[in-house]
Amino acid sequence: MNLPHVVLFEPEIPPNTGNIARLCAATGVALHLVGRLGFSLDDKQLARAGLDYWPSVNLNLHPDLTTCLATLPQSRIICFSTRGTQSHDQVAFQEGDVLLFGPESRGLPNDILARYPDIVVRIPMPASAVRSLNLSSSVAIGLYEALRQLKAW
Repeated sequence: MNLPHVVLFEPEIPPNTGNIARLCAATGVALHLVGRLGFSLDDKQLARAGLDYWPSVNLNLHPDLTTCLATLPQSRIICFSTRGTQSHDQVAFQEGDVLLFGPESRGLPNDILARYPDIVVRIPMPASAVRSLNLSSSVAIGLYEALRQLKAW
């Protein structure tokens, strides 16, 4: 099975990325880090969050989104954003989908959302008490919904 890919565009907070790396190690999903990172890959918080699972992470580093997506030419891009027009559970996930997430402080930039307008999804927050969910929580919710639909257990 061609599993989805998790792509983090300019992630800023090391523990979030470490938690996401651990999630990717647990699911066998490739993790792509794109652009300027808000931390060093040898950051202690990053290592601590990923624990001793880093050797099991299929980690890919890319200087920019264009370069990243060139390595995944057959993949459909699914942008996760609080500005999404459909809920994550309304998407019919496909093998090899790219689940694209933006930086913690600002989300995906408008130019990226405009480049991939077909599928911009949000994760519902019924209480509306916060602007957004934590990045690692959002990745877990999106990825596990994709894996559930694909029956990738």
